[in-house]
Amino acid sequence: MSFTRQQVLDALSNVVHPEKKKDIVSLGMVDDLTIKGKEIRFSLLFPRSNDPFISSIKKACVKAVLADVDSEAQIQENITVKVPPAEPKKELLPGVKNIVAIASGKGGVGKSTIAVNLAVSLAKKGLRVGLIDADIYGPSIPKMFGAVKAKPFVNQVEGVDMIVPIERHGVKLLSIGFFIDPDSALVWRGPMATNALKQMLGQGDWGELDYLLVDLPPGTSDIHLTLVQEVPVTGAIIISTPQEVALADAIKGINMFTGDRINVPILGLVENMAWFTPAELPGNRYYIFGKNGCEKLAKKYNVSLLGQIPVVESICEDGDMGNPSALDEKSSTGKAFVKLAENVIKQVEIRNRELEPTQRVEITRK
Repeated sequence: MSFTRQQVLDALSNVVHPEKKKDIVSLGMVDDLTIKGKEIRFSLLFPRSNDPFISSIKKACVKAVLADVDSEAQIQENITVKVPPAEPKKELLPGVKNIVAIASGKGGVGKSTIAVNLAVSLAKKGLRVGLIDADIYGPSIPKMFGAVKAKPFVNQVEGVDMIVPIERHGVKLLSIGFFIDPDSALVWRGPMATNALKQMLGQGDWGELDYLLVDLPPGTSDIHLTLVQEVPVTGAIIISTPQEVALADAIKGINMFTGDRINVPILGLVENMAWFTPAELPGNRYYIFGKNGCEKLAKKYNVSLLGQIPVVESICEDGDMGNPSALDEKSSTGKAFVKLAENVIKQVEIRNRELEPTQRVEITRK
């Protein structure tokens, strides 16, 4: 003997959602009900796959049908769960053409100095450039741009509060350093640091940019993973000195970005502190940290050597004064950064021409 659809629905109307205090039939949770002999099949609609009430409501449905319809009804394994398809993640930075990560295997190699001067050099070529200081625990970008006291303001864009970047020398800037006391130590757990980066990416009013440079912390960390999860990174630039210990850590940076799970192309290496040239002997070069270490590493990993930046006292002084050396394109250091910018543009063009666009990294947990 079979039973009717109405009998089944009447039984299920006795199952009350524990939180909503209404029965599952009136809530519209019962779908695709089919009856074939003693076999009863239907779906339960839940807002998400990990809803805490799935198990208890399924058990209550089985109990209700067996008690009110037929104790021999075949229902135990015939209840499925349906959830609405996940909404596609909103694309961040739709107006940004290229997102470039500036990274280093270890600290103290001048990564932020390179990021600042590269950004300025790109801007001086008429390109629209942004720079995110993602070195959350040691933000130095505000000082290097002479913007320590600057405070971004909030602007509403389509009803959403957006942070308007500070602009210096044609470069749009956001740094956690704009929001904290520069003399205070930032003691944050990992999730707080990664949320700061997410805000600068997602709530920054960046507008249209040709390049957005992201100055990452040294090493490999949650910040790096958050970046590649949130946005499709066009490519990474690895900064190192010629010193063996720095090169060893640079290799770790290369392997992190090019690993199967991350798969971000390496645009090239920059050798900082390549040699020392004293002001009184501008033609002399002293290789105090080793010679051509990055050049050898670039050949080994078949990537471009984007530039070699010498140790010059003015670079340090200019950074401390908030006047990046790249502003003076006629100086030896200014010329070095001009060449670096030209090489970066070239490598980005090659990368975009020859490779598929980078995809955001999706992290799944089993």
